[in-house]
Amino acid sequence: MTFLPEDSLETLNQLAHIPVGNALLEGELHLPEEAAGVVVFANSSRHSPRNQAIAEEIAEAGLGTLLVDLLTPEEQKRATVTGVRRFDIELLAKRLTGVVRWLERHPHTRALETGFAASGTGTAAAIMAAVELDGRISAIVSRGGRPDLAGEALYKVRAPTLLIVGGNDDVLVDINQEAYEHMRWRRDLRILPGASHLFKEAGKLKQVAQLNAAWFMRYMGSAVRKESWSR
Repeated sequence: MTFLPEDSLETLNQLAHIPVGNALLEGELHLPEEAAGVVVFANSSRHSPRNQAIAEEIAEAGLGTLLVDLLTPEEQKRATVTGVRRFDIELLAKRLTGVVRWLERHPHTRALETGFAASGTGTAAAIMAAVELDGRISAIVSRGGRPDLAGEALYKVRAPTLLIVGGNDDVLVDINQEAYEHMRWRRDLRILPGASHLFKEAGKLKQVAQLNAAWFMRYMGSAVRKESWSR
């Protein structure tokens, strides 16, 4: 793996190649000047326009972002046909854990705190990875996610977690409300009126992006994070 020299940069934009197990994952690392932390997108593809829109809002708030393909190109092709890898939550959680450990070795990110921005089954993977990383994740934001698929990790996660759901997405509203009730640590549930599962309605994705940025900015600090464990 290749890292840039450890010098001061106003803004870092780097195409990342991240070895995790037998896979080599590709990602895009963006670090604004004096970034307060870095948010990893816990989804199978970095090319989602929704992810990119949310990443832009997070970057404007002063945080770094890592958009990463958690599946290799070959796995992506198979997932398109079978859907198997896309829903292999344990695999995605292991990949996320490996990505965070890579950030902890990177000269420009090893001193920064880390958060997860997730959606769909990536929410369950993010929660599982946060438990595996045992307190090293500062915050999680889920957009239209499936926290229920995290199993026992849902009760163990210690990262402040925001669950965002579209008000018109009746199934996920119920799922996320139940997950919220079962979580033991600091969490919040925001149901956006008039929004569908993908937040396609005018202005809704912008709201989601703003909620992401605000939550991460609030919890990208060790003192705040540790205090939240007692809630």
